[in-house]
Amino acid sequence: MDEPVIDVMSSPAVRFGQELARLREARGWSQVGLGKRMGYSNTLISYIERAKRPPTKNFAVKADLVFETGGTFYELWCRHAKEGLLEGFEEFADEEAKCRRLREFALTIVTGLFQTQEYAEALAFAAVARGAITQSEAEQRVEFVVARQRVLDRKKPPLIHAVLDEDCLVRTVGGRAVMLRQLDHIVELAARPNITIQVAPFSLGENLPFTMPVTLLDLPDGAVVGYAESHARGHLERRREIVSVWEREYDQLVVEALPKAASLALVHKARRELTP
Repeated sequence: MDEPVIDVMSSPAVRFGQELARLREARGWSQVGLGKRMGYSNTLISYIERAKRPPTKNFAVKADLVFETGGTFYELWCRHAKEGLLEGFEEFADEEAKCRRLREFALTIVTGLFQTQEYAEALAFAAVARGAITQSEAEQRVEFVVARQRVLDRKKPPLIHAVLDEDCLVRTVGGRAVMLRQLDHIVELAARPNITIQVAPFSLGENLPFTMPVTLLDLPDGAVVGYAESHARGHLERRREIVSVWEREYDQLVVEALPKAASLALVHKARRELTP
C-alpha cells in the first residue's frame, strides 16, 4: 500500500525531521553518529527525520544542545504540539520569527510577546476552567508563548512598536501580584532601544481604528504582511491592498496614542493603583 502524501508546509513533524536531517548531513554525521551524540537510537533518529514518529520535548531540547541551535528545535516542537493554538497562528509565527520590524496593537490583554509566563498561565488556565480548552492545550499555549518570545532576544532583534489599549493596563489578570509583575515587565521592555511602547487611552473612544488585535510584519524580502485575530481564529493577510489600509490606520493610531513618556506614566499609574 502506498504511503500517504504529507503536506510539508502544513506538517510541523515533517519540518522538524527535515531540519534535523539537514543539520546532521551538514556536519557529516550519520544517523548512528547523531544518535550517539544525543543518547538515542539511530532507529529513532530515522523515524523522526521521516516524520514516522513525533519528536518529544526532551528530544527537541537535546537536539538544540547538540547542534547549538539556541532553541530552534524546541520552537519547532512547540509548533508540532500546537493543538491548543488558535487556527492560523502558526503561519503567522513563522513570519514573525524572521521579521525585521513588528508593529502591533493589543486590545484588552497584553500582547503575547510582552506577557510574563504567569500572565500567560492565568489566561490559559482560565480558559480551562471555562471548558474552552484542555489542561494539555493550556500548557502548550504557555510553552508556545515562551518560545515565541525568543524573537526579542535574537542577536539582531526586530524593531518593535506596540500600541497597548489602556484596558491592557487596568484589566487585572491573574490577581494583583501577577499583574504588578506584568506591568513591571512592560516598563523593562520599554527601556530596550529596539522597543517603543505607546498606550491608546480610553479617551480615543470611537476614533480607535481597530476593533481587534492587529500585527504588521516587515519581512526580509521587503514584503509587509498583516495578522488579525477574532475569537475563533487568526488570519494572515498578504494582499497588499488590504495591508496598506492597515498600515495607514496604524499610522493614525500612533499619532492619536499617548507619546512614549505619557504612556509610561500611565503604566506607572496603573501600578500604583494596584499597590496596597
